[in-house]
Amino acid sequence: MPVFFFNEQIKDPIKGKKRKISIWIKETINSHNKNTGIISIIFCSNEYLLKINQKYLNHNYYTDVITFSYSKDDIISGDIFISIEQVKENAKDLKVKFNEELLRVIIHGVLHLLGYNDGTKKSRLQMQNSENKLLEKILPHF
Repeated sequence: MPVFFFNEQIKDPIKGKKRKISIWIKETINSHNKNTGIISIIFCSNEYLLKINQKYLNHNYYTDVITFSYSKDDIISGDIFISIEQVKENAKDLKVKFNEELLRVIIHGVLHLLGYNDGTKKSRLQMQNSENKLLEKILPHF
């Protein structure tokens, strides 16, 4: 199944890279013995994501990514909303390139769809380790 990319209130941050990212996402899902359903990645502004955070999660703060899973059994599906403004701020604060931070946030959302959690220190560390391994696979191609 496809991975779709949408832009809300921002310019396309991955122009010309959608195919590589889609393959990477599908390979990640397959490596977990799951199948790719319909995944939508929506790039948006801080304000757009803040409204989603307020409406659906009752949180009144900016964030870089919000993931809604519609996965069922072994079919991984969902919506991943990513604030490009927040990703730019993260990259600046972490002193990494924008593309690297954007890819990290994308795969972070995919890992949530796969059932990863980052609610505790231990699970957050496990998730970060998985992100780092997955980034090693794609960063040389960007």
